[in-house]
Amino acid sequence: MYLKYFYDTSLAQASYMVGCQATGEAAVIDPSRNIEDYLQIAREQGFRITGAFETHIHADFVSGVTELARRTGATIYYSTEGAENGGYEWDQDLPLHGVTHGEEIYIGNIKLRALHTPGHTPEHVSYELTDGAAADRPMGVFTGDFVFVGDVGRPDLLEKSVGVKNSADKGARQMFESLQQFKKYGDYMQIWPGHGAGSSCGKALGAVPTSTVGYERMYNPAFQPTEEQAFVDFLLDGQSEPPTYFAKMKEVNKQAMTPLSEIPAAVEMQGTGDDVAALAEQNHTMVVDTRSAAAFAMGSIPGTINLPYPGSFAEWMGRLADYEADIYLIAEPHQFPELSRILTGMGMDRLKGFFATSIVASTSNLRTYVNETPKQVEERRRNQDVQILDVRYQDEWDQSHVPDAVHVSLQQLPTRTDELSTEQPVAVHCASGKRSAIAASILQNHGFDVINVEGGFMKWKKEQLETTS
Repeated sequence: MYLKYFYDTSLAQASYMVGCQATGEAAVIDPSRNIEDYLQIAREQGFRITGAFETHIHADFVSGVTELARRTGATIYYSTEGAENGGYEWDQDLPLHGVTHGEEIYIGNIKLRALHTPGHTPEHVSYELTDGAAADRPMGVFTGDFVFVGDVGRPDLLEKSVGVKNSADKGARQMFESLQQFKKYGDYMQIWPGHGAGSSCGKALGAVPTSTVGYERMYNPAFQPTEEQAFVDFLLDGQSEPPTYFAKMKEVNKQAMTPLSEIPAAVEMQGTGDDVAALAEQNHTMVVDTRSAAAFAMGSIPGTINLPYPGSFAEWMGRLADYEADIYLIAEPHQFPELSRILTGMGMDRLKGFFATSIVASTSNLRTYVNETPKQVEERRRNQDVQILDVRYQDEWDQSHVPDAVHVSLQQLPTRTDELSTEQPVAVHCASGKRSAIAASILQNHGFDVINVEGGFMKWKKEQLETTS
C-alpha cells in the first residue's frame, strides 16, 4: 500500500493519496482544486487515479473532486447521508457514486469503508482504511473535518455562514454521538485529519499532522466531556466568526467550480502607480498590495488594500474579498504563481492581473500612515484628540477593551466605516498589530487620518494602560 500526505499551508488543508501497487490504482481523499501535485505523484508511482473521495461539502476551499474526475476519469465518491439538510447537486455527466454508512469501496486491495460522522455538517462521512494485502483490520481513519489533532470540527458553520437556523446546537449533539462511536476504536488506530493549525474549521487545531485515537482520547479536550450538554456547551463556546467566503464555498462545492482550463490566466500589468490608483477607483475592483505592513505604511498607492504575503494573506482575502470584483495584486514577480494558486483554490477566479511592487515608486501621491505606541495613543485619548477603533473579534472585545473605543471587527469594517467620525484621527488596534495594519489601509481608502497602534491590545495591557477589566 502507498500513502501520501499533501498539505496546503495557505489554507491549512490536508489531502491524501492512497494507492495499491499490485493493481496500479489510486484514490485521493479531499483533494484541493489545484490537482497537479496529485497527477505528478501518480505519474511517478505509476498509478491511475480511479477515485476522488469527498468527506463533506467543504466551506474553506474549492474541492478538487470534479477537477480530478474531468482530468482523469476518477469516480467521485460522496456522501448521500443527511441530504435533506443540504446535499450535493452534481452535474450528472460526472462519474458519481453516492456512499452510505458502512459501504465498502475497494481501490485495488485497499478497502475504504464509509462512516457517517455528522456534527461538523449533517452529511459528513469519514473513511476507514484497511490494507487488504497485509491485514484484515483497519489501520486508521481519514476523518476530514470530524476529528482533528487536539480538536473536533466546529458545528456552527451552517448557521453562521449559510443561515441554517438552529443547526449549531443540532450539529453539536450529532458530534457528541459521532464521537461516542469513534471512541470505540482501539488506541492504535491512526487519525488522518483534513486540516491543521490555522484552519477556521475548528477553534484549537494542533500543528502535528496526524495522531491516534488513543492519544486523542487522553489529551483532546473535546474527548473529555461524558455528558451531552456539557459537550455542547464546550463545543459552541468561543467559536470565532467564520470567514465570509465560507458561504460561497458551501454554494460552489455542492456542484462544481468552472474547470481550471477555462479560466483566463492573470497577466503581468504595465503602467504607473497613478494608473493603479485609477484602476482601484473603479467599481467592482479590488487592488491588493501584498507588501509588508511596514513597507505599506511608508508609502502606498491610493485605493489599495494591504494584505501582506505570506502572513495571513489567504485568510484575509477570504474574509474581505468580493467574489463579484475583479482582483489585481501588487507583489514580487516570483510570487505571482503561488498567489494565483491560492486564489483559484479559494474560488476567486476573477484574478485579472499582477503589478510588480516596483510600481509603487512611480506614484505621484503616495499615502502614508503613522505607527504610535499605546502610551502615545493613550495620551491622545485623554486629550480627546483621537477616536480608538478596535477591530478584534467579538469574543476578544467582550473579555476586555479600551474604554470608549468603537468596536467593528475587521471583516465588517469595509461596510461600517460610517460609524466613525472623519473629524478626528482614528487610532486602530487589534490584538498584536497584524489585523490593524490591514484595517489602516481600509480606513485610508475611506478618507480617514489613520494611526496604527504598535503591538495592539496585548502591548496596551502589558503597559498597564486603562481597560474595562
